[in-house]
Amino acid sequence: MAQGNVIAVMGDYKNADAVTAAAKGIHAAGYTKFDIYTPYPVHGLEKAMGMPKTSLPKFALAGGLFGLSSAFALQYWSGAIEYKLNIGGKPLFTPHFGVPVFFELMVLCTGLTVFFTMFFILNKLPNWHSKYQYDAGFIAAQDDNMCVVLEAEDPRFTVESAQALLTKLGAANVRVVHETVEHDEPEYVN
Repeated sequence: MAQGNVIAVMGDYKNADAVTAAAKGIHAAGYTKFDIYTPYPVHGLEKAMGMPKTSLPKFALAGGLFGLSSAFALQYWSGAIEYKLNIGGKPLFTPHFGVPVFFELMVLCTGLTVFFTMFFILNKLPNWHSKYQYDAGFIAAQDDNMCVVLEAEDPRFTVESAQALLTKLGAANVRVVHETVEHDEPEYVN
């Protein structure tokens, strides 16, 4: 595989406190396109990185309100408009009869909204591979390494400044990561 354009500068850490301090330093330096890969959750890391709170609860609320209103509308339409049955002089529609259906449809729509929002909108899945999957430090982040990635898409990014910043923040094995370019195998004609 050949090497292409520079996509990131990476550095390794072995300590959760050091990687949290590095995240604060990177955020303070004005970088916005960076990520940290760790083998286990590091509490406080998202705050040190300056990440905003998730928008998932807003999607969940919208899904729940949609489920609740659609259950209400479905029961009202079927009982009071389309299929009117006068049973013992009772009203054609009262909301307290539909509470179980309201609840079930609200929970169903909330769950489906959260599932599809998480996987396809917020996490951008399916993502079949990572652009860093061939880097040894990134692979070690599954076991005992913490890998800080400063992405080349950041407006403040230059290779020299990114390397200098990671070195100043105590990263080990600071390296430039290039895009891997896979060439098609040549076709052999018999």
